[in-house]
Amino acid sequence: MQDEVIRYENAGIHFGSKKVLSNFSLCIPKGKKILMKGKSGTGKSTLLKIILGFGKLSEGSVYYMGRPLSPQVAWQVRKDVAYVSQDMDLGEGPVRDLLDEVRSYHSNRERVNPEKLHILMRELELEKDMLDKNFENLSGGEKQRIGILISLLLEREIFLLDEATSALDSELKKRVVDYFLKHTDWTLFVVSHDREWERDGVKIVDIGKNGSD
Repeated sequence: MQDEVIRYENAGIHFGSKKVLSNFSLCIPKGKKILMKGKSGTGKSTLLKIILGFGKLSEGSVYYMGRPLSPQVAWQVRKDVAYVSQDMDLGEGPVRDLLDEVRSYHSNRERVNPEKLHILMRELELEKDMLDKNFENLSGGEKQRIGILISLLLEREIFLLDEATSALDSELKKRVVDYFLKHTDWTLFVVSHDREWERDGVKIVDIGKNGSD
């Protein structure tokens, strides 16, 4: 498929002798919004990490832009894709320094626009003094918003969002989901139990099987 971004074919995930996922197939075209649901422990988070090269399928295949996943392809994925996980562990020290570190990566140089930074901070209800706070001292919701902020500053168009809104209040969940869904050209692969993502235009995939993430 010409506009295919990610594709799983008969994917399976095993932990030891325990099968948590089998015969999973999914194609995500460019611009598609996918919400993956299922009970805890069905391999949802693992499927996202495998795309990034942080793990391997036990069976089946996964493709990125039509190419079978390999270390080289996974490296390209990490340059193209913004990933936000439920438990953001971005390090220690002032948030401002973390943003500067992201900016220093070769593939991200000149992507962090100061004006856009302040616009997004207002969108995510982050005060300016947040930049001077130590990341490790922030609340779970604040850490999630910083993770979302960084993903948006990178100006990428493919997002892997793993329970990225779980620690936000209902108003912020709505604002974040609104922001992502209004960009019709963005490709979203979302793992979430938040009902806020269940919107028109979002395809729901329920893998509905017990196991272990």
